[in-house]
Amino acid sequence: MFLPPGFLDELRTRVSLSAVVGRKVTWDMRKSNMAKGDWWAPCPFHQEKSASFHVDDRKGFYYCFGCHAKGDALTFVKETENLPFIEAVAVLAAEAGMPMPERDPRAAEKADRRSDLARVMEEAVKWFRLQLKTAAAAEARAYLTRRRLSDAAQDRWEIGWAPDSRHALKDMLAAKGIAPDLMVDSGLVARADDGALYDRFRGRIIFPIRDARGRAISLGGRSLDPNARAKYLNGPETELFDKGRNLFNIGPAREAAGKGKPLVVAEGYMDVIALVEAGFTAAVAPLGTAVTEDQLRLMWRVSDEPVIALDGDAAGLRAGLRVVDLALPLLEAGKGLRFALLPGGMDPDDLIKAEGAPAMQKVLDEAQPMVRLLWQRETEGRVFDSPERKAALDKTLRAALKRIADPSIRAHYGEEIKQLRWDLFGTNRRPATQPRAPFGGQSGGPGFRKGRFVPPPAPPLATTRASLLAAGHMPEDTLREAVILAALIRFPALVPRFETSLERLDLSSEDHTRLRNLLLTHAQDSECRARIETDSPQALDRLLAHPHVRIAPPMLPRADEEFAAACVEVDLAALEANRAHRAELIEAEEDMDGLADEGTTFRLSRATAARQSAARGAPKEQKGEAVIAPNGVELDREELDRARRLHDQIDFTRGGRSRS
Repeated sequence: MFLPPGFLDELRTRVSLSAVVGRKVTWDMRKSNMAKGDWWAPCPFHQEKSASFHVDDRKGFYYCFGCHAKGDALTFVKETENLPFIEAVAVLAAEAGMPMPERDPRAAEKADRRSDLARVMEEAVKWFRLQLKTAAAAEARAYLTRRRLSDAAQDRWEIGWAPDSRHALKDMLAAKGIAPDLMVDSGLVARADDGALYDRFRGRIIFPIRDARGRAISLGGRSLDPNARAKYLNGPETELFDKGRNLFNIGPAREAAGKGKPLVVAEGYMDVIALVEAGFTAAVAPLGTAVTEDQLRLMWRVSDEPVIALDGDAAGLRAGLRVVDLALPLLEAGKGLRFALLPGGMDPDDLIKAEGAPAMQKVLDEAQPMVRLLWQRETEGRVFDSPERKAALDKTLRAALKRIADPSIRAHYGEEIKQLRWDLFGTNRRPATQPRAPFGGQSGGPGFRKGRFVPPPAPPLATTRASLLAAGHMPEDTLREAVILAALIRFPALVPRFETSLERLDLSSEDHTRLRNLLLTHAQDSECRARIETDSPQALDRLLAHPHVRIAPPMLPRADEEFAAACVEVDLAALEANRAHRAELIEAEEDMDGLADEGTTFRLSRATAARQSAARGAPKEQKGEAVIAPNGVELDREELDRARRLHDQIDFTRGGRSRS
């Protein structure tokens, strides 16, 4: 059977050598480095105990340092299963999901034609290179000099010049005996409606496009005319060139990535050239189109985690988001993407010329995982100030996660998004006692469970206990908030010390939120209290008029700044303990849907102990519906009763006896 050209290359691209070999060997995980595609095992071709058989997954070759066996995936299948070559191809093709080509007596003729087209392309590359040295190319040479491309760099990249003539290239090819149909089929010459032939590339700087084997398969041209219809022009798709299945500079980039260089994906030719010349030698670019699925798989063949370098403008971000949508269904364990957003509307070429290679390295080092770009797309510039808007976000994210086929990756994405949701909707950080679980997992807290959304803990609804406010009582958290705010208004110099904790406080009233924001705004102002009195006098009066606030330790005449700081620190810690305790109660209630375990009991007991410690002692005095702690602070009677009931239920589900 005659295999069409490119079939075996495609087969090797689709099949992982380590997966093929892994069916026959046991990997030495102490010696192997999966992240780099570097695998070691005892050789399957001769008896040995040491791991001398090496698989380079990126290059697609294996070698045994003992018996010197070597080859690729096809060779391995052929040798280990004692198959003829064509049957080994069939085995791997079935694994890769590629249909075997039918017997075609004209296939050999087609292969010869592809060879002829490749020869035409090489003749054109050489001729364009010569044209760059002529007087007619002075403007092109000046442009390349302005782009800081030395003569040596121009030679390395085989950059040329297409004269502004309709027939110069056609006449040269005809003089070499190349038939008109080959000129047209190569994409170098176009045919007009009247049948006349003309050069496709005119008045353009020429960049040869080579495949992974180093063959010239097409050209890219950059116009110097500002009025040109297209600044960049690629050759059309031909028997040699499929723009959606190739990448600019793929051959050298694959070699550099095999030596440990990160694969950087830029937007255009000049970006790739600038990156390579600056030392980022594993750089590639798509060929005039958005990244395709085939190109993405080709990138992952070269590197497990390519870095997509996005131009720092809206168009660059949109391009990155298209890649996210493309990649989500294709994600596999160990195969991901990172995104590096360049500053100030720059592209890699601009940044390297302006600030040098270290600046570009810094951008690459700060590249973000794909989940962060997905989150940014759904949240940036939007306001989530209503349950409906939050639910719309959850629906969009849930739909995105469903597109991930790998369940493990989907779970980890959900976990990361759940943390980001806590940061956005919660107290800006996850409570220390709240376990992280996949978005849509089975742990407590906000997320999606059994197809329904479980919202984050909401503040308790107002009840008859709200009348305690009129009687001079406040719920514990509200009172602590009031004392903290009053102390900081009295001693505004303390605000910078507690600024972070103050910013992430989820306050229980509009008055407290307004006063907190004014404190953060005017803390550095010598007239801080006067400004607060001017901006929100009623809220300040209500705060300072409360009897518990007036007698709070930091408000006493003898209290100084350091004493007030200690009081604020204690109250902030107590607030965190109280709110963590409530989160644990809600999670424990949800866990009662199944059988509670030792972990549930442990979390509840630890959270309760932390809260009691924060209250400086166990409750000892009851007054109506309120439970008063030794420090005079009201505790939530209903909450304490609920904790006792949960402990009883846990004892029951574990076979214990309920405390009735």
